[in-house]
Amino acid sequence: MKQLQKGFTLVELMIVVAIIGILAAVAIPAYQDYIAKAQATEGFTLIGGLKTPVAEAMANDPTGGCTVPAGAVTTGKYVASVATAASGATGCNIVATYKDSGVNTKLVSKLVTFAYDSSGGAWTCSSDLDASVKPKSC
Repeated sequence: MKQLQKGFTLVELMIVVAIIGILAAVAIPAYQDYIAKAQATEGFTLIGGLKTPVAEAMANDPTGGCTVPAGAVTTGKYVASVATAASGATGCNIVATYKDSGVNTKLVSKLVTFAYDSSGGAWTCSSDLDASVKPKSC
């Protein structure tokens, strides 16, 4: 009576290990970019929460309205600080600074700035984040 072969050969196992290695080589960098993008969104979220109160304050007082509202969240897990700075007679900048440790290397000490011009009522975004991390709207 003839016995049937059971199990995998060494060559078949080596092929499976090679395929897993190739997939890991592609997936790990993609995952790191995903993590960096997810961490970068915190700065945009914190600034987004300040846009309306700052715009209202600037509408009421164009020269002194460029301040962070009382009780506003100005730090986060990846963002070291969010601050405002007057820009000209009718402008205001909200700047988020990322931490220098505990974040992806593409975010270390980077800045995101939203500039508001009360004469036109428009926000503009600028950042020194890496292009692979920065949202397309900025």
